[in-house]
Amino acid sequence: MSARVLLAWPLPVKPLASEFAWACWITRRHRQLQILGKDFVKGRLLIERFKQAGGSYFSEASVWFLDEKRRVGVLIGDKSYFVSADKLVLATGAQERPMPIPGWELPGVMAAGAGQILLKSAGMVPDGRLLLAGSGPLILLLAYQYLQAGVKIDALIDTTPQGAMSRSFGKLFGALPAADYLFKGLKMMLAIRRAGIPVYHHVEGLSAVGGEKLETVRFDSGKAGFKKLTNYELPADTLLLHQGVIPNIRLPLAAGCDIDWDAGQENWTVKTDEWGRSSDADIYVVGDGSRISGAEASALQGRLAGMHSALQLGKINNAELEDLSRPVLKSYKRHLSIRPFLDSCYKPSPRYLVPDDATLVCRCEEITAGEIRQAVRLGCTGPNQVKSFTRCGMGPCQGGQCGSTVSLIISEQLGKPMDEVGCLRVRPPLSPITLGQLSEA
Repeated sequence: MSARVLLAWPLPVKPLASEFAWACWITRRHRQLQILGKDFVKGRLLIERFKQAGGSYFSEASVWFLDEKRRVGVLIGDKSYFVSADKLVLATGAQERPMPIPGWELPGVMAAGAGQILLKSAGMVPDGRLLLAGSGPLILLLAYQYLQAGVKIDALIDTTPQGAMSRSFGKLFGALPAADYLFKGLKMMLAIRRAGIPVYHHVEGLSAVGGEKLETVRFDSGKAGFKKLTNYELPADTLLLHQGVIPNIRLPLAAGCDIDWDAGQENWTVKTDEWGRSSDADIYVVGDGSRISGAEASALQGRLAGMHSALQLGKINNAELEDLSRPVLKSYKRHLSIRPFLDSCYKPSPRYLVPDDATLVCRCEEITAGEIRQAVRLGCTGPNQVKSFTRCGMGPCQGGQCGSTVSLIISEQLGKPMDEVGCLRVRPPLSPITLGQLSEA
């Protein structure tokens, strides 16, 4: 049996059916390029390069099962299959960090990433009064893209803690090799300022208020220019929230890969070496799925994992690996040089990581932070016990939107480090699948 390398990633690209479709795609992409920027089309080029390398490519697929023996359950279209591989490369990407604030369950409140996906995939933009709230580069990028698309933004509510920028200046020198990222950020900030969008800085006590849908957004304190504000309230039809991204570690957890808590990034990371190899020598976890590193660095780490896999499978020797990887490693380290500065600048405020008792944490099962704290007082010492006591994490998202918050609440209540508290276990199916599809696997 010949050796096989299997790659898994969660973002399918629909193939084109004809030359006419290709012409339509070019026209549409030209407009998308104007709105979303040139970085958006780079993914398409990576897919084409992968196809040219001779690998089989399946779009619109989802991975619903993975175990420590590298058996993969994959759904392609309406059919489910089990496949296995000698080497497995997981490129699961990032997911948005939960931002549990009062009222985040209201219709009209969404994650900023969801707004960006709608813009990219369907050309849909919010209608009515729009507020962007949170912290991190993505909130700036989405505001910039909305401006390019002609969308009116009523306000940008910045929850970055006061003093975060000044405390990050010491890391600015180390970020200079990746100065292109800094210039890109400045370009977006200048565009926001020129558009005259009101920006409220250092916002605390953010909440969404409404009856059957979002009506207003409140915050207790903040700053607009040099003016201090308290008990401020803005009318809104749509509120897009964001406070950074975290690695999507569900597949690595299912495969038994070791993880660590990164206190700097405030998230779980997968233990890997510079090649992306995890605690299982035959499983590589690359890109933002292991540690937040950005799109460019993620693509480069994927190349490194491919090269090292080729070495392990006897396709190249050590000398060839060294020659091939040297320029890639150099470029990879350059792109990573920006991360300490960005992580320091946009480290989320603790008050948005650990909500007050009345705030919903698990929206699927409608479990509040107070109920989780009560479970801890009753003797629960980890998220899996809390799950049994409260059903928190048993809903459709399977803890994807509440798991990290639950662990952080337990850590705060017990005064234990996150590595001791742990995270929710992952159980199959990892994505929705019907009984009919399961029976055909």
